[in-house]
Amino acid sequence: MYKKLLSLFIAAFAATSFAAVDVNTANPADLDSIKGIGPGTSTKILEVRQNGKFKDWADLIERMPGIGEKRAAKLSAEGLTVNGEAFKPVVSAKSPTDKTAKPSAASAPKQ
Repeated sequence: MYKKLLSLFIAAFAATSFAAVDVNTANPADLDSIKGIGPGTSTKILEVRQNGKFKDWADLIERMPGIGEKRAAKLSAEGLTVNGEAFKPVVSAKSPTDKTAKPSAASAPKQ
């Protein structure tokens, strides 16, 4: 009986430790529980949030200095959400300034 009770307790604890933390409702301790967010970042999030809740991940990235797409993806993987949504990276087409693109014959230097 003791082992079953202990197993149930551990399972409940594990389930709550992986719960998502929403940036719009989290307190400082909740934010600090996310790997990659320390006291400085959580304080800044709360300061910026006073001007209005974050609409989505794009709004968070725009308003929060130091959080770009790469960091947003990492924070989302650790359990941070914005309005209950995980971060979904924007997939863009290759731009003309893409360094991996091969130059076309028209743009090749003439000899």
